[in-house]
Amino acid sequence: MMADVIAWLLVIVIAAYACAGGTDYGAGFWDLTAGGAERGKRPRWLIDHAMAPVWEVNNVWLIFVLIIMWTGFPVMFQAVFEALWLPLALAAVGQVLRGAGFALRKPTRRIAQRRVYGAVFAISSLLTPFFLGSVLGGVASGRVAVGTEASADAWANPTSLMAGLLAVAATAFLGAVFLCSDARRFGADDLVGYFRLRAWTAFAALVVLALVALPVTRDDARYVWDGLTSGLGLLMALLAGVCGLAAVLLLARRMYGWSRCSAVATVALAVLAWGFAQRPYLLPTTLTVSEAAGAAHSLRWLGIVTLIAVVLVGPALVLVYRLDTMGRLEPLTDTDTSAAGLPGDDQ
Repeated sequence: MMADVIAWLLVIVIAAYACAGGTDYGAGFWDLTAGGAERGKRPRWLIDHAMAPVWEVNNVWLIFVLIIMWTGFPVMFQAVFEALWLPLALAAVGQVLRGAGFALRKPTRRIAQRRVYGAVFAISSLLTPFFLGSVLGGVASGRVAVGTEASADAWANPTSLMAGLLAVAATAFLGAVFLCSDARRFGADDLVGYFRLRAWTAFAALVVLALVALPVTRDDARYVWDGLTSGLGLLMALLAGVCGLAAVLLLARRMYGWSRCSAVATVALAVLAWGFAQRPYLLPTTLTVSEAAGAAHSLRWLGIVTLIAVVLVGPALVLVYRLDTMGRLEPLTDTDTSAAGLPGDDQ
């Protein structure tokens, strides 16, 4: 019973990271596609101001994922990291470079250096969700089992490719929806329509990729396909589609706060659909939840510690997100940080 609870907790935390971290990855995607220095100046200005107050907070969910995996399901943790160490390493490198690029771009005055840091930030924001999605695809396809050796087939297969592309499209959709609301909050009325059009485009791409993924999943990940086309897995998938359409319609009606909620629900329900489709396996079709579970006392302590973390950290996270959406958190300006000009600035 405790193993099942921890397993569902893992799925919920993955959904939280996909939604919270996905908004930032999506912002990085639009940073990459914003255009040249002049054309992309306004969108990148908004992205910097929208992400700065809370972007590091979103990585808390990734830490939760790792802790729950290696404490609650050490056998699964070992199998996944042995078979998929390369895409996981690439995703981790992307995380580091992404954070460094974002942190260093803003205080830098030299245009050439800003371009370099901006490119590092934007490209890493594209690669990291792709590789994380490919890992989930490798697991869902049944190519990862206890004792599986690392190989390209484990993560460079049709299901992994589609999962990676879906992850990129989903984060682009989330990012654009959130940036519509942020544009209005920062008084950048010219950018509201700019990002609303991109949210519609990203949703269209998400739908096309989902349709392409259907036959791929049927042929390459049969167990998950059966779970997605029946029972609660099908229900979650249908609800995800309904919430996605609702987000698009709410954007058309300029109801940006509610569109955020619908977009988040779309991604969260899609992750839950995957969780229901895969049960009772953590590694289809070779390792069940009960087989992968750690020692009973470890699971009990993990449950206790998680409950304490939810009680102590949960309200703080809710407060931070609430203050950010209300516009109460503003990033420091160059004046605040006493950034000084250097010889060769603006060159």
